[in-house]
Amino acid sequence: MNNEGKSGLRRCWSVLVRPSVRYSLLTLLSVGFVSGILFWGGFNTGMEATNTMTFCIGCHEMRDNVYKEYKETIHYSNRTGVQAVCSDCHVPKDWSHKIIRKIQASKEVWGKITGVIDTREKFEGHRMEMATREWARMKASDSRECRNCHSFEAMSEELQRKTPYKKHMAAKADGKTCIDCHKGIAHQLPKEYEEPEDEE
Repeated sequence: MNNEGKSGLRRCWSVLVRPSVRYSLLTLLSVGFVSGILFWGGFNTGMEATNTMTFCIGCHEMRDNVYKEYKETIHYSNRTGVQAVCSDCHVPKDWSHKIIRKIQASKEVWGKITGVIDTREKFEGHRMEMATREWARMKASDSRECRNCHSFEAMSEELQRKTPYKKHMAAKADGKTCIDCHKGIAHQLPKEYEEPEDEE
């Protein structure tokens, strides 16, 4: 390295270690870097904690309503022991969509705080509205969360029963998505729900 290069490095180093009012720029950058890591770690840990089953059923509205229904489904108990928890179906895996979903979920927290769904009767009164909103979200994302475990491409003609296989392949050809046919797969359908004419 020539003298000019060494001189440039010394100037940069001198700026980094020169005291601001009290601390050097290097100290401030180091503290900022460590603080950023700690903040990000804490934020991410908190985000992941809100994806656990324990968190999801921590309020009686979920525990006494949809959780009881879910426990009766194949997503909870099955021959292979593979269990889908709430976040597997309701929270995207990728960061940007996950953040958007968490912000949307704050409306559900508001519903709890204000007592909109704090009794079984109130919950049932809002079930169609809540289900419709969730079905629309799943439809808009092409059932992204379902596809974390299920995909048309991985379905085996030999292993799947003939009728479901034909329906799945027809759905694929028609550009349908999981939620088009599988509403009520993990929770009871709202009493107001009516099956569309074109579905069997």
